[in-house]
Amino acid sequence: MTKLTDVFFDLDHTLWDFDKNSSLAFKRVFKNHKIAIDVALFLKEYEPINFEYWKLFREDKVTKQQLRRGRLIDAFKAFNITYPVLEIDALAKSYIDELPVDNHLFDGATDVLEYLSKKYSLHIITNGFHEVQHLKLKKSGIYNYFKTVTTSEEVGVKKPNPVIFKKALQKASASPESSLMIGDSFEADILGAKAIKMQTLYYNYRKTKPVDNQLFVDNLFEIKKLI
Repeated sequence: MTKLTDVFFDLDHTLWDFDKNSSLAFKRVFKNHKIAIDVALFLKEYEPINFEYWKLFREDKVTKQQLRRGRLIDAFKAFNITYPVLEIDALAKSYIDELPVDNHLFDGATDVLEYLSKKYSLHIITNGFHEVQHLKLKKSGIYNYFKTVTTSEEVGVKKPNPVIFKKALQKASASPESSLMIGDSFEADILGAKAIKMQTLYYNYRKTKPVDNQLFVDNLFEIKKLI
């Protein structure tokens, strides 16, 4: 890392343990709406569908409403279950309401933020929805580590669009050359940041094959050894 002054983090799947928190949220949603499907089985269908819908959302091929509806409709289809749109919307709202209730972080998240905050200015760049992301940060107890929080909903474009990175840098009064982006999505976080000459660190928690010449860590504790 050269002349580093500012560190930017993605939130979901990087600091905030989305999969664990999402599973707990769905358990409450299913209980409250009396849905008799095993949550673990449902999530096996839902998670890859959700991943693809978020990719479409990043590419502006679906709206927020289409994302929230479509991922549920398609997941329930795997169980030969169809709900009216009004019920789908009610389930989607319940899920969004429940999602920030549990706020489990990845192992080492708070420790790493405490360490880095003594050396650098810290920031968030996230494609998540503005209100929900701020709730996650506050309820998980890490909000105060960050000087700025930039959401795609606020900017009007999503990572990897360079506009959101430029807006985040502007809010932070930071230069791309002295800034580092840390995130779990190679497409959205790493390629997006590289496009405007930011330094990058790939959080490879899924243990996929790393891209050649890309700096990466498999767990958050390793970050302290690098910067």
